[in-house]
Amino acid sequence: MATFLLVLVPILSLLPLSLSTLTMQPSETETLFQVMESMSSDRDWRVSNPDPCSPGQSWPGIECKPGSDNFLHVTRLDFGFGANPKCMQNATFPSLIFTLPHLQSLFLLNCFNNRRTSLSFPVLNDTSPNSYNSLQQLSLKSNPSLTGRIPAEISFFKSLQVLTLSQNNFSGNIPDSITSLTSLVHLDLSYNSLTGAVPVHIGQLLNLAGLDFSYNLLSGSIPTSIGNLGQLQKLDLSSNKLSGTIPEAVRSLSYLSFLALNNNKLSGKLPNGFYQLHNLQYFIMDDNPMFVPLPSEIGNLTRLQELRLANSGYSGSIPISFTLLTNLSTLSLENNKLTGAIPVGLTNLGKMYHLNLSRNMLNGVVPFTAGFVKRLGRNLDLSGNTGLCINGSDGYYDRADVGVGLCGGNASSTGTSLNSAVENESNGGSIRILGFCQFGICSNIMGALGFWGLYCYLL
Repeated sequence: MATFLLVLVPILSLLPLSLSTLTMQPSETETLFQVMESMSSDRDWRVSNPDPCSPGQSWPGIECKPGSDNFLHVTRLDFGFGANPKCMQNATFPSLIFTLPHLQSLFLLNCFNNRRTSLSFPVLNDTSPNSYNSLQQLSLKSNPSLTGRIPAEISFFKSLQVLTLSQNNFSGNIPDSITSLTSLVHLDLSYNSLTGAVPVHIGQLLNLAGLDFSYNLLSGSIPTSIGNLGQLQKLDLSSNKLSGTIPEAVRSLSYLSFLALNNNKLSGKLPNGFYQLHNLQYFIMDDNPMFVPLPSEIGNLTRLQELRLANSGYSGSIPISFTLLTNLSTLSLENNKLTGAIPVGLTNLGKMYHLNLSRNMLNGVVPFTAGFVKRLGRNLDLSGNTGLCINGSDGYYDRADVGVGLCGGNASSTGTSLNSAVENESNGGSIRILGFCQFGICSNIMGALGFWGLYCYLL
């Protein structure tokens, strides 16, 4: 029996202690209280929850885990959303929060709305506790009073995998030091007032799957090093002031499924390597001064679901190859300089639900079937193409929705008049002019002008 007990005691000493018997280190508890008191006035945290990590006393928005030292440690803090602590009206950023030595995730949503504050870091010595090696997720989102530059010290967080600093009021350049965070999988700096160039060494973030710098004031060209991001699935650089061309290096982004470059100053042809992005599902590039023919090679990207190239000066005809995009649900080509007929095969795209070809110079008979038109409804816009017309004998077009007039031979039989091709639409005081082809005009003149009306019809 004695021998059995001698064996059992060391085994029991190896078993983890019950969570109910673990506590926090006093210094870490005090730091947490100070953070809470500076951020939230929901309650008196010291009185209501004196042992924040203990079962039955744990706070909303806090997550604790036992450490190898047999103490409980704060690993996650959430503020400002759901059942989590609400931030007080005049809260400022608590740099002390980065002295929680086991913190892995920090989320501050809609916390800083009134008093100007900035992202800052505590002054530490070599022995000071800190979360520089533990923090994996940092999300500061929707904080309009969070201003100033993104500090270069952001690079201290060597284990950071997710960095979201979107919808704040950060300004200045993106610090080059951010490219040393080589564990990053997701980087989102969107909806700020950041200026300067995209960091030239952005390609050092080899593990990135998502990169979003949209809605800033970034200028210059897209760096060629972006081609090094072989794991990238989402790239959003939209609504900036980027110029130049898309670099050939994008050919290496073989996993890319979402690419948004709209509302910039990019121009010229798409690089040959672009057409090798066979996993691309969303290509959004409206509002760029491209001024080149619409490239037929886009038809090679057969997984595309959304293609937006509006207001970019594209010319030439709509390529027949676009009819191969059988997964396409949205095609937006409005306000370009496209000419020629609408490819008949577009009507066979069974997943299409939004098609906008308005304000171009297209001509000929609209080729769409009744089922296609019915499925799209008001999501089909062909207005502003004075050379287009519809075959009214089919009886399924509502011209107010489609945006074009009837073709010549059918106008009189349906009672169509020239005036019916112009519709005033109350939309902020604007007037929408429905396109009508030259045959529609001529057919209305035939009855009055006899031979000359017939001559015009035959033109």
